[in-house]
Amino acid sequence: MRSLHAFDDERIERLARRRAGAKMGWLIHALVYVCVNAGLALIAWQTGRTWHLYPLAGWGLGLAIHGLAVWLSSGGIGLHEHLLQAERDKLSRTHRS
Repeated sequence: MRSLHAFDDERIERLARRRAGAKMGWLIHALVYVCVNAGLALIAWQTGRTWHLYPLAGWGLGLAIHGLAVWLSSGGIGLHEHLLQAERDKLSRTHRS
């Protein structure tokens, strides 16, 4: 039978791996964004037009939203974990009374 401490360690490990994976995914997304948009800017510069600003802005917005979801939710307790804990607290107060 596993101890309670081992259960907590496994849960922490799973959560750490999930958060690290999400951050790595965002970093890869950002790297691809920079490389592709640098290439598009080079092509646009050679043609003398500024059409590359549209994908730069649109994709940049998507990258920013992705970053907010990854970096804000993993800073401390994520929103889901926070709501879950709030419900646990509410239920435990209700059943104790």
